[in-house]
Amino acid sequence: LRWVDEVNKVQMDIREGHAQTVEKVLRWVDEEGGVEGSSVVDCGCGTGLLTVPLALRGADVFATDISDAMTTEAEKRTKAEIERAGKGKLPTFEPLDLESVSGKYSTVACLDVMIHYPDEKAAGMVKHLASLAEDRVIVSFAPKTPYYTVLKRIGELFPGPSKATRAYLHKEEDVEAALNQAGWKVVKREMTATQFYFSRLLEAVPM
Repeated sequence: LRWVDEVNKVQMDIREGHAQTVEKVLRWVDEEGGVEGSSVVDCGCGTGLLTVPLALRGADVFATDISDAMTTEAEKRTKAEIERAGKGKLPTFEPLDLESVSGKYSTVACLDVMIHYPDEKAAGMVKHLASLAEDRVIVSFAPKTPYYTVLKRIGELFPGPSKATRAYLHKEEDVEAALNQAGWKVVKREMTATQFYFSRLLEAVPM
């Protein structure tokens, strides 16, 4: 039972960290004039943590996730929140992996998804995200620094809850280089760190 408590503690902490990252994205979006009537794709939408507030702000959101269960849950949550608020625009939800997302959107958001992609795939994925965007790309990832690399190694030695640490870390300069090669420049940076969650957040605009 104690082990279950530990797992829950880790998951709660990661959820809290992800929620903080979402708050930072929303702050940026609001500072930059909002998203009403603007198209946004939320790649890897999960249960809709970012999708819901964007929809309530009147954005045209296309929300995708590799998991059908996630997009179903996100749709249910978003519908309920829009009804409760009496405002907002119902997004389109589709279970798709990142590579299958197509079209053009004013804003492309992809939070904490790169953790599932090894280095050799990450640059291509970042360029793909950039190819979908017209005005801005907002992406977050677990940064590869000496400290976090050691933390991850320690995590891998322990069984159980620390499996949360089985993840791909990415060097910020590699992510930035991929954006640059696609013709985008980073204009904003943020960092979120809780006990078990660490995420670097970047916003890029066309060069």
